[in-house]
Amino acid sequence: MVYFVATIYFDESKDKGAYLQYIQRVKPIVDKYNGRYIARSENVTSLSEEWKPDRVIIIEFDTREQLEKCFSSEEYRNIASLRENSVDSKAVIIE
Repeated sequence: MVYFVATIYFDESKDKGAYLQYIQRVKPIVDKYNGRYIARSENVTSLSEEWKPDRVIIIEFDTREQLEKCFSSEEYRNIASLRENSVDSKAVIIE
């Protein structure tokens, strides 16, 4: 199994509506590449002063190849700007 973990940080000066569109449009893409959402929530309790994400997403894939195909697909590239222009984010891959 391979896990994609993303942390999202909202910026009041950016358009959160675009991020909400992204959320709706990304799920079918993740599903198409056999990704399974383990968690996606804004109900996050930080245990550290240095790490305070507003939202956390964990997606499980069977293989790294599936994960890479998902996030490099044309479908994903077509919506990535909705996220990039509306929130700050960080992501890691855990194998």
